[in-house]
Amino acid sequence: MDNKFFKEIKGKFGFGCMRLPKNGEEVDIEEFKRMVDYFLEAGFNYFDTAHGYISGKSELAIKEGLTSRYPREKYLLTNKLSESFFNCEEDIRPLFEEQLKCCGVDYFDFYLMHAQNRINYEKYKKCNAYNIAAQLKKEGKIRHVGLSFHDTADILDKILSEQKDIIEIVQIQFNYLDYESDSVQSRKCYEVLKKYNKPAIVMEPVKGGSLVNLPSEAKKVFDELNSGSYASYALRFAAQFEMMAMVLSGMSNLEQMKDNISFMKDVKPLDERESEAVKKVVSFILNKDLIPCTGCRYCVDGCPKKILIPELFADLNAKFITDDWNSPYYYEIHTSHNGKASECIKCGKCERICPQKLEIRNLLEKVASTFENVKGE
Repeated sequence: MDNKFFKEIKGKFGFGCMRLPKNGEEVDIEEFKRMVDYFLEAGFNYFDTAHGYISGKSELAIKEGLTSRYPREKYLLTNKLSESFFNCEEDIRPLFEEQLKCCGVDYFDFYLMHAQNRINYEKYKKCNAYNIAAQLKKEGKIRHVGLSFHDTADILDKILSEQKDIIEIVQIQFNYLDYESDSVQSRKCYEVLKKYNKPAIVMEPVKGGSLVNLPSEAKKVFDELNSGSYASYALRFAAQFEMMAMVLSGMSNLEQMKDNISFMKDVKPLDERESEAVKKVVSFILNKDLIPCTGCRYCVDGCPKKILIPELFADLNAKFITDDWNSPYYYEIHTSHNGKASECIKCGKCERICPQKLEIRNLLEKVASTFENVKGE
């Protein structure tokens, strides 16, 4: 159960507190307490939250279900500085103190700059957020400073090149379906972490449940192995990479927790048969009616509306594959400083230069109708 990156972490399996058990609109505290007890009794100690999780109820649940019931040395708690809760440098410390109070603790073991991307990173720099976190660490209110990340690998490289002396750990979306994704870029982001020798925390290892709720043909591949749950292949895939310090799971009931702990307590890499099965499952999922864009980017260079066409196609493909929250999130990132699909003026420059001969103008209408509720003409 030793963790090779941080001696205080027990094992490499963490309790993500974004999808806690619910009783109507409220957190089911009694079920959460049972999960906390089971998790700690199994020998694990890492809990992850953020100020906005479950509309602010996650932190309060942690206070009631964890921190008020166990001595501080029994658990590690990670929290995050989320963009929507501060507007200027002066807002950060009061927000941080509020988070401590909500969670019922005097310090956080890990504190992450939340959901960093090419746009909000500039706000964090302008508001001096990274340096404030470093100062809070000096004051003993944070043990380790890190970031969580949602963007392409080149942006992660930029952030780490500028903040490498402050950042100790990085939380990335990493799973077998996003491993070669043009949008999420799990593998490429992981390679950036290796470049800077920064350990990783895995989020979305089962892609919001999508890698449990698989298509029937994909389930059959795993069923033939008869060696574990669908979740087990996803979490073990992520855990087997050498720079992974922690794999988070957002569990919403005790049964899910028991299943995860059954294979994460003494986690083993995927064997050859299991690895081949994962490849087959990925193939089944990806061989849907997807846009065969190769990401050459010839279309982007000449676009008068500066539309990131390959990225938007990748977002649409991801939406068709799993229909989870990530695709609209990435679409927003890809259109914040660039054109939206609905802004296409149908000049045709992109189609004339496309090596794949894609009907890009029609496909952008499909993208717009999916993400912007804009009907094609």
